[in-house]
Amino acid sequence: MKWTAVLVLFSVVGLSAGSADAAETFDTLHGKIKVETVAKGLRSPWGIDFLPDKRMIVTEKVGNLRIVGKDGTKSKPILGTPLVGYIGQGGLLDVMLHPDFSSNRLVFLTYSELSPDRRVYTAMLRGKLRADDRQLDEVKVLFRQSPKVGSGRHFGSRVLVAPDGNVFVTLGDLGNRDLAQDLNGHVGKVVRLTVDGDIPNDNPFVGKSNARPEIWSFGHRNIQGADIHPITGKLWTIEHGPRGGDEINIPAAGANYGWPLVSHGIEYSGGQIGDGKKLMDGVVPPVTTWTPVIAPGGMTFYNADLFPAWKGNLLIGGLRAGAIVRLELDGDKVVREERLLQPIGNRIRDVAVGPDGAVYALDESDGRILRITPAR
Repeated sequence: MKWTAVLVLFSVVGLSAGSADAAETFDTLHGKIKVETVAKGLRSPWGIDFLPDKRMIVTEKVGNLRIVGKDGTKSKPILGTPLVGYIGQGGLLDVMLHPDFSSNRLVFLTYSELSPDRRVYTAMLRGKLRADDRQLDEVKVLFRQSPKVGSGRHFGSRVLVAPDGNVFVTLGDLGNRDLAQDLNGHVGKVVRLTVDGDIPNDNPFVGKSNARPEIWSFGHRNIQGADIHPITGKLWTIEHGPRGGDEINIPAAGANYGWPLVSHGIEYSGGQIGDGKKLMDGVVPPVTTWTPVIAPGGMTFYNADLFPAWKGNLLIGGLRAGAIVRLELDGDKVVREERLLQPIGNRIRDVAVGPDGAVYALDESDGRILRITPAR
């Protein structure tokens, strides 16, 4: 299932060296794009979403949730956010506004939490943002990952409201790979909850013995990107492989995605993963894989009109790739890849489509938000 015909195109016109604020223009397969900094001075930005008035709400991994104006001004940290386990890859991670935010003001956050014995794991909460935007009220923790076995890595974690109103949370294996196949816990899983944190009756393991009813799919290593397909309504995810083997999946109810029984990567030491298998009966193969890795951050489907040629494409933040990875799709198949922003070369932690149709990227390396539009 590995797709190997990769086309990487990049060149720069009018790049202004040494000026983080100057607009930069890049050639792409579908014309020139303009990249400008709309906000800077963020501390390890991780997740982004958009308020109805087009302002941005952004997490900083150190534990802050801020609102960023269209002019780049940053609010003070919003009160009422959780105390996070800012350890290793952990901290305040994803943010998502409820689709009916204009009427209900609901905000979802994922974060790493520290247990009394200093184990770190993923949690998700819901709060209500005050009308003055200064504080989260009615905060309720809807989910805590168990068992609590983490030491600072592989937390996932994206949160999404699906078209049916239920909530997906993507998780990692917390560095304990064998638990990804254990249905008695949430390690290496996608979980599905109601908007109030209850268990949907149609979850695949409801009523099954020796399985947690929250689980939607299993056998995942570290899912740090996810989005809902705008046409099919299906969940798509992207997860980190080890040394090689980053992969996109379309997690189905009750399905096994193989980690660590199969992998398209190898150990960091160079040895094989398990028995060295890439495919196995009962394991769903990935849509596509990358070796060498792109080290994926967030991802989104482009479904706006500002870039007509990109409509239906998948945009992925690449940490190791130092790029936005743009994938053209034919149904569930990847037919072309292009890497955007590679001349900048910074770690792109998240990517989102704004209400204006522009593409926004969280540049983790320089702590800034980039806005991408067609060059006129």
